[in-house]
Amino acid sequence: MQAMKVGLIGLDTSHCEAFVNVMNAADGQYHVPGARVVGAYPGGSALCALSRDRLAKFTETLRDKHGIPMFESIEELGRHVDAFVLHSVDGRQHLEQFRILSRFGKPVFIDKPLACSAEDARQIAALALETRTPWMSASSIRYAAGIRGLTTPEDMVGSCEAFGTMPILDDYPTYFWYGVHGVDALFSYMGTGCRVVQTLHSDQTDLLIGTWEDGRIGTVRGMRFTAYHFGCSVFTKKGTVHGLAQDQPPAHFLLVQEVVKFFQTGASPIAPEETLEVMAFLEAAGQSLATGGRAVKLPR
Repeated sequence: MQAMKVGLIGLDTSHCEAFVNVMNAADGQYHVPGARVVGAYPGGSALCALSRDRLAKFTETLRDKHGIPMFESIEELGRHVDAFVLHSVDGRQHLEQFRILSRFGKPVFIDKPLACSAEDARQIAALALETRTPWMSASSIRYAAGIRGLTTPEDMVGSCEAFGTMPILDDYPTYFWYGVHGVDALFSYMGTGCRVVQTLHSDQTDLLIGTWEDGRIGTVRGMRFTAYHFGCSVFTKKGTVHGLAQDQPPAHFLLVQEVVKFFQTGASPIAPEETLEVMAFLEAAGQSLATGGRAVKLPR
């Protein structure tokens, strides 16, 4: 089967080179066949320092080191590829960029976060449905070795505590930057149905507490006092299991395996409703933080 041609949008994150290494380096230790990056649109966001400060470096790396052709617009890139990876680090751009991508009706993987508001996320999903554009969005932590596959459906998860690094940026919506990693892992075990979110905050730690409609409670502990790491504890009818994300194989390699399958089939392994609820959870957690920790209901 001929490899699908993939276009990248937004070259302001290290994820760009990681995806190119996995898709394009056929002799690499962690190569995923079936898709190849053949072009990119640099993009960039003036609202986010991480985008402004890193765009030139990553664009140069992809162009000069990896030989990836650069395109002057998303529209031009779209005419040369079979699928898209929307990497733009500022999730506030994603709805605007997806409006253009959806005109092609080709599969789109949207790197975390799907958006930076629940409303933008809902609009992306509605556009995708209207234009029949397959889409998928996920954090690599969801698929990391040591995180994924700790339970089976028969285990009946009663609660889950996810934890990990959670820096908060001055120029990025509160928990959408790194909180998405822990919340995505949480939902991979708890599923949909969260109805109330409450946030406890200190300089070093945030605790995001979700209450599900069936009474279950799931939490995400975000830390700023320790080394970069992620994990979760899952509490089931059969017992408790703990997991720490492992470096090998790399989480982005495991994520790209799922992304390539999605490109080939057009079917996301994650239900749209779950991804939308992750975004609603993150927004509610930010609202709770802004109001001193009051409980915030998620929209039904």
